[in-house]
Amino acid sequence: MNATSSPKIKTLQFNSSVPNIRLDKYLTQVLPQFSRAYLQKLIGQGCILVNGQKAKVNQRLNKADRITVELPPSPAHPLAEPIPLAIVYEDKDILVIDKPAGLTVHPAPGHPSHTLVNAVLAHCPSLATSNELMRPGLIHRLDKDTSGLIVIAKSDFAREYLAAQFKNRTVTKGYLVLVKGRLSPEHGIIEAPIGRDPRSRRRMAIVETGKEASTQYRVQKYLDTYTLVEVTPLTGRTHQIRVHLSAIGYPVVGDPVYGIKSAHLNRQFIHAYRLGFRLPSTEQYQEFTSPLPIDLEQALEYLCRS
Repeated sequence: MNATSSPKIKTLQFNSSVPNIRLDKYLTQVLPQFSRAYLQKLIGQGCILVNGQKAKVNQRLNKADRITVELPPSPAHPLAEPIPLAIVYEDKDILVIDKPAGLTVHPAPGHPSHTLVNAVLAHCPSLATSNELMRPGLIHRLDKDTSGLIVIAKSDFAREYLAAQFKNRTVTKGYLVLVKGRLSPEHGIIEAPIGRDPRSRRRMAIVETGKEASTQYRVQKYLDTYTLVEVTPLTGRTHQIRVHLSAIGYPVVGDPVYGIKSAHLNRQFIHAYRLGFRLPSTEQYQEFTSPLPIDLEQALEYLCRS
């Protein structure tokens, strides 16, 4: 749950170089902060009108069309929810949590509640503040379908102390990843800039105008036509591991966006198993580890038997 503010109304005059474009497609261009699925939901709920009339998702727009978008009340701040947490470490400054796959890290449009942030607030009502109200205590993130370790700051001091380590790239991050193919060479660094895919705004891609991105990897085990890899992202770009491994020809198993689907997994095989940094309370370096979750263990066992 989240405390909410008043609904917002936006009025748009259709203006596009693409004639006869679909309403939902046009809205993703002019309102890029919202997903196409979320905008389609708003259209279906009657929150989006064209020339004062209820619209359809596939409605084609004309030059004189006037679009009214009523955005539902936006969350003012997230509220606590009693969601179980696997706490690996806790002191007065931080929490280290073993996040399960399927749990979104923070509220966002289209997913306003039942997130890690809501769960942490139930355990610790006072978290570090942030410039983004929906992300209290967060210094880094994990994808919804990535499991593993994430650190949460309880105090502003801890948030600033940890944020400096992430910025200076002194935090140790280790992921276990299963890819299709026998990865060769057995260790190396992938360096390629990452930015928004010009063909699909919801995807990332290797693009010349993207941000610098580096990913170090080392083979842990070969499993027939698969490889279990330890991956260390040296930078923190969106979807970096998945994009880089796919770009060199070794897609992540279970990843429907950049990788390959698997009959034995309903999510991507990426687990944040290692996280190390200096503790704000003592300034001493400490490293935390997390074992593979049961769904990933079972997938490996199946491959070993095959």
